[in-house]
Formats: sequence, C-alpha cells, structure tokens
Amino acid sequence: MASSGPFPPASLLAGQQPSTPLGPFVDSAVAWTTWVTLMGFVGVTALALLAVGPPARRIGADTLAAVTARLARTAVVLGLLAVPAVLTDLAHGASPDGGADYGAAWNLLYDGSNAGRLSGLEVTLVLAGAVLLAPLTVRRVAAGPLRGWLLGAGLGAGAVALGTTKFPDAVPDDWGRTSFETVMWMLHLLGGGIWLGGLAGLALLTVPGAISPADRGAFWSPAIRRFSAAAMSCVTAIALSGLFLYWEHVDGLSQLFSTMYGRVLGVKILLFGSLLLLGVFNQFWLHPRVDALRAGGDERPLRTLLVREFPVVVTLEALLGMTLLFVAPFLHGSARNQAFQADAAKHSSVPVDALPKISDKAVSASTWVWGSAETVLVVAVMVAGYLASGALARRRAARTAVADTTPGDLVDA
Repeated sequence: MASSGPFPPASLLAGQQPSTPLGPFVDSAVAWTTWVTLMGFVGVTALALLAVGPPARRIGADTLAAVTARLARTAVVLGLLAVPAVLTDLAHGASPDGGADYGAAWNLLYDGSNAGRLSGLEVTLVLAGAVLLAPLTVRRVAAGPLRGWLLGAGLGAGAVALGTTKFPDAVPDDWGRTSFETVMWMLHLLGGGIWLGGLAGLALLTVPGAISPADRGAFWSPAIRRFSAAAMSCVTAIALSGLFLYWEHVDGLSQLFSTMYGRVLGVKILLFGSLLLLGVFNQFWLHPRVDALRAGGDERPLRTLLVREFPVVVTLEALLGMTLLFVAPFLHGSARNQAFQADAAKHSSVPVDALPKISDKAVSASTWVWGSAETVLVVAVMVAGYLASGALARRRAARTAVADTTPGDLVDA
C-alpha cells in the first residue's frame, strides 16, 4: 500500500541527493495497528460467511454455532480495537509535536470537510460492524436464522470503513483516472483483508474447542477448498492492482534499487512472494493431502502429520501477512518522484520541499493493451492453478480410497 507524505524540510546544495527517509517508526506502528484491525475485521467476517459456514452447517448446528461464535468474537474485538487505532492515527497526525492530540482528532470527525466525513464514516462503520456481529458471539444466536444477515451486514460495514481510507477527499480533476485508482485500491485492500484476515481466522479455528475431533475430516477438506477459491481470487485482485500501482509509481526495475520507495517496495514484494510460495505449498501439497485424509478416514497415520503441519503453515502465513502490513506504511511518495527530484537536485540548490515534482504518467493505448494482457494472464494462471490442484486432490483421494480396499499396510498406502 502506498501513501503520500511530504519530504522533511532541509537545505540542499547542488550536486547532493535529496533525503527520502522511511519516516518515524511510531507513524508506521500506528498505521500498522489501523490496517491490522480494519483488514482483520473484514477478513475474519468474510471467512465466517463465505468459507467455513457452509461446511460447518452440513456437519450440524453445534459445529456451526461453535465456529461462528469463535470468529464473531475475534471480529468484534478487532472492530472495537479499530476505533481507538483510527483515533490514535488521527491524533498523531493532528499533534504538532509528534504526540497524540485526541481532542483534535475527535473534532476532526464530521467537521464539515470531506476528509472529516470520511474519517467519521471510518470510525462509525467499523463500530457499527462490531455491534452487528456482537449477537453472534452467543452460540444460540450464532446458528440461528439471523446469522447470514448479521455477517453480511457486518462485512459490508467493515468493507466500506476500510474503503474510506482511500476514497478521494476532494473533487478530482480527472474523474476517470481517480475512479480507476480508487477501484484498484479497493481491490488491493479488500483482497488483502479477506486473504490475510482469513488466514488468521483459520489459524484460530485450528485451536481445539471449535471443531470436535470426529468432525475435523468432514470440516477441513471443504472449508479449505472454499477458502482456497476465495484466496486465489484475492491474490488475483492484489496482483492486478499491485501491477497498476507499480506502473503508476515506478519507472523501471532500476528504481527498485536506486530509490527508498523502490527498496521498501522490494521488501514488500519479497514478503508477498513468500506468501505465494506458502500458498502454492498449501494448494498443491497440503490441501490434496487433506482430501486424501478425508477419503482414507481419520485413523490413518497421515492425520497426525497434517494436524501438526496445517496450523504451523497457516500461522506462518498469517505472521508473514502482518509483517507485510507493517512494511507497507513505510512507502512514501513514489519511486518516480524520488528519482526525478534526485536528478533535479544535481542542478539546483533549492530546499527539498521546493524541488519540482514529476507529473503523473499519461495513459496511452499501449497502456490498456499491456494492462489487458496482464489481466488475462494473471487470471488464467490463477484459474489453472486452482483447477490443477483440485484435480490433484481428486486423484489422490481416489488412490487412497482404492488403497483402503486393498489388503496391506495402511502406512504404505
């Protein structure tokens, strides 16, 4: 995620490079808390509604109630924590000495400006989402008829609250470009929230108490496949929006090494790549093994291996995702502008904040051609990967079923 921010004022002699610092650690820590709570709320709620609810319902009302109540409690806590996190972010920005002026932050909400309305909606909607999910923390309600409505309404409120962080706060000069940028940011944020928050929710469900040992085989196989479909869609959204943001902020691979923005973005890309590799491991090894386990029965020795490995892998993915969110707030400005100002500084002695800024990239016909080609390629790769892993899971499950009907050692089978 990229965010704009001014360079620190300083005098600059001709021939020197302008400073592009990472920014204060406290700023990034406060921003990280806001992102984790908002995106976590959206992801955990989406997991309960889209991925784990249907398989839990097929097992029985008790399992559905236990799974929903655990995830709802987590989402409510995240939603409530998001309110002070957002206010702290505002208070930190409103304080002239780098502290936290909560009185000024409170006055910013609905102060008549567009920025104030967006901040007010952010706080109000995430709090409303937590209130909507609060009844589902009670198991008797969690399996009732209101479950889907409350989860859907809470997810909608949380998604809009997350979206307010990137909605434009002024009338744009170019409605088309601004609208497209906003859509890209929504794909980036919602995709990341559903994917990373869902991973955290899955990790919580692996803790004993939500699903009885006898029902784990019937629950985890369809739940994982449903979450995999959602995760693949989220990865597609993140990849496509990330390609657009890269095109918008970076001119060539060299700027990944020559600018501070590029180096931070490079770290973010490495973390994202590590998450993808773990996802590939899950998709092509762990998930098919879970399906094979289900076909073979819970008494197979493979069960112990998977029960140990699945929580570790999912927890590792969730921690990597939280690390990625911590790195993201360090992105300031753009690599294009930093490289442009570094070059301009060689021929100027003006202060850093007085250096000219590079204009936005112009969209041409080739931009749409390359963008469309990238979209088709990314979607095709994700769909092919999901279908291939599904076919692999079915083949392994079929082989396991055949092996179970053949006399011999189950471990060899």
